Amino acid sequence: MYRFGVCREMRGRVPQIAALNWLSSLSVSRSIHNLPFATIEVEEISGSQPAEVQNLVQGKWTGSTSGETIVDPLNGEPFIQVAEVDETGIQPFVDSLSKCPKHGLHNPFKAPERYLMLGDISNKAAHMLSLPKVSDFFTRLIQRVAPKSYQQALGEVYVTQKFLENFSGDQVRFLARSFAVPGNHLGQQSHGYRWPYGPVAIVTPFNFPLEIPALQLMGALYMGNKPILKVDSKVSIVMEQMIRLLHHCGLPMEDLDFINSDGKTMNKLLLEANPRMTLFTGSSRVADKLAVDLKGRIKLEDAGFDWKILGPDVQEVDYVAWVCDQDAYACSGQKCSAQSIVFMHENWFKSSLISRMKDLAAKRKLEDLTIGPVLTFTTEAMLEHMNKLLQIPGSELLFGGKALENHSIPPIYGALKPTAIYVPLEEILKDGNYELVTREIFGPFQVVTDYKDNQLPRVLEALERMHAHLTAAVVSNDSLFLQEVIGKSVNGTTYAGLRARTTGAPQNHWFGPAGDPRGAGIGTPEAIKLVWSCHREIIYDIGPLPSHWEIPPAT
Repeated sequence: MYRFGVCREMRGRVPQIAALNWLSSLSVSRSIHNLPFATIEVEEISGSQPAEVQNLVQGKWTGSTSGETIVDPLNGEPFIQVAEVDETGIQPFVDSLSKCPKHGLHNPFKAPERYLMLGDISNKAAHMLSLPKVSDFFTRLIQRVAPKSYQQALGEVYVTQKFLENFSGDQVRFLARSFAVPGNHLGQQSHGYRWPYGPVAIVTPFNFPLEIPALQLMGALYMGNKPILKVDSKVSIVMEQMIRLLHHCGLPMEDLDFINSDGKTMNKLLLEANPRMTLFTGSSRVADKLAVDLKGRIKLEDAGFDWKILGPDVQEVDYVAWVCDQDAYACSGQKCSAQSIVFMHENWFKSSLISRMKDLAAKRKLEDLTIGPVLTFTTEAMLEHMNKLLQIPGSELLFGGKALENHSIPPIYGALKPTAIYVPLEEILKDGNYELVTREIFGPFQVVTDYKDNQLPRVLEALERMHAHLTAAVVSNDSLFLQEVIGKSVNGTTYAGLRARTTGAPQNHWFGPAGDPRGAGIGTPEAIKLVWSCHREIIYDIGPLPSHWEIPPAT
């Protein structure tokens, strides 16, 4: 008999009747409404029918006396009203977090049935995301607010669904697995436990409106924390709908808060609410400020100027060109894992690789959103950066370098053709140029350079000087070359081999930076335990005392 996971009763029993009732209610609800959790119809969102995004605090959805109007990134039409909270409205959120004790909503000694409950919620949510109508709903909603191709947006939904599958059933409680070490004498044992922080905060960016906040939110909940979630207001409608889906699947309304605000208001809330841990995904500048403000109680997945090295063994040029194009220009380059610079061995530079990359880039078009609006850089800012690079001796424009044409993208956003600039390696390493060349442009923009066999140490020097160490790729099947580069680099998620890429954050491997004690991961059990729990040691020492024990001399 097929059993669908449901929230367990407090005594740990799961009546089959509850599962059947849930499935029945889902079927009935879907026959009456398009989707039982949704409060919007994606295709109907427009200037004449704007969508509304609310806040969630203390178990209730609320509006706000103030708000922000979000414009459609493809045509500039106001189409979403976000109920933003200002600094005078943060107290309910502060009070809500303060109600959560430091030992969390659950831990290995308290309310362990919640581990099971969350496993069952994950099971149901994963099933819902696997339904074509639900998957399509979130895919199209992502496209409306963070324009990318259907396949790229669908990838977010797929990763989220597989993540929830991975942590269904008993997998949540396995995250809290403990260990024991024998003590010095009879009755003494040392036990290590994963312990929640209690009240926590999550701040995530615009570029992955579903995947990043959903995975971090669930990780926080799994380990026993009460999170407050803030997503960039431009895209927060996606996560608002996902939270409603989780409520439909049985998540208690009071288990998390959801706030829309500007950065200044969120900073004030964090200072007043004093969460025990904050997860921040976004720019390095904001990350460093928060690290100081929050006295180090923070985990970061910040900016990535991500590199790719092509080794001396040239093969499968068409495939490598396709991966380079995807790494640099999918999602219009708006991935923290996007290929920012590629170091090509002279053998690759002499091949047809660059011309094939140029051909692939030229096929990207606005009509299918394989290229689209850039939400954090204007066209002028990207072209200005390009022109500064072209002033470096020996630099040249390989392809792109022009604004998109025949579009209605509002000027507050960028619209640039996929662009690649060649800069000589020795020029990159000069002090006057290095900071300029390695500035992250969050758009369809990359730097290309070449190197000879005897210049590999100079390439490794360039890597050593970088500040962000998120993703990287070493494209080679030469094991000695791989050993050399991997052994002398840092990036937390590094692909190695002929099929290596820089982008890709599937649920089956760690995604996150290395080389920084503040670094956060996402997706895997190791990432969840590192970010959302701390170690607690409990030493049991129950005796018995040795026979004829006497008080010893003072020491």
